[in-house]
Amino acid sequence: MQSNRHVMYILKDTSARPAGKGAIVGFLKVGYKKLFVLDDREAHNEVEPLCILDFYIHESLQRHGHGRELFQHMLQKERVEPHQLAIDRPSQKLLKFLNKHYNLETTVPQVNNFVIFEGFFAHQHPPARKLPPKRAEGDIKPYSSSDREFLKVAVEPPWPLNRAPRRATPPAHPPPRSSSLGNSPERGPLRPFVPEQELLRSLRLCPPHPTARLLLATDPGGSPAQRRRTR
Repeated sequence: MQSNRHVMYILKDTSARPAGKGAIVGFLKVGYKKLFVLDDREAHNEVEPLCILDFYIHESLQRHGHGRELFQHMLQKERVEPHQLAIDRPSQKLLKFLNKHYNLETTVPQVNNFVIFEGFFAHQHPPARKLPPKRAEGDIKPYSSSDREFLKVAVEPPWPLNRAPRRATPPAHPPPRSSSLGNSPERGPLRPFVPEQELLRSLRLCPPHPTARLLLATDPGGSPAQRRRTR
């Protein structure tokens, strides 16, 4: 218990002598613990309060003032106020006890097993270390604007595939070619498309390929006159 910083307060009835050593009426176990608790604004706070870990009075001796006597003795020794305590999993009897004797009724909702009451953050020594408040579910976005821009750039195809196609037009004044060794040669303008009629005319003027002559000579369906006319 010393290594865990826990303290056990025991209430003993010395008048009872079943074996000549008295009888234990009840006990109260307390200790300091580091906790993350929420305040009324749902902000996380890192604190180390004195915690009520266990509290028990024998059933045959309850409702005789022994519990209040033991609890009050602990408050004086530890020099704390009731609203500064954190209670670990309190029972309904303990909650009614604190409400009856110390007017502790309004609790601050928590996400752990500890219960704190209104006024817990009023006198914290040392001051509580506060973390950013919890954001509402509606305000949470899957990613920020910078992430969206990054994703937008990542899915685009690489250059030059991401550029829109455009027709190549020759410039009015083509740039001169550089003859220096230090400069890289520049490409000239693209040649315009040849008209269809001019292309057909050039094909007629071109002499037939030797392979085409061989095919015409071996064509069984054609006569020599047709071959001469074709040539």
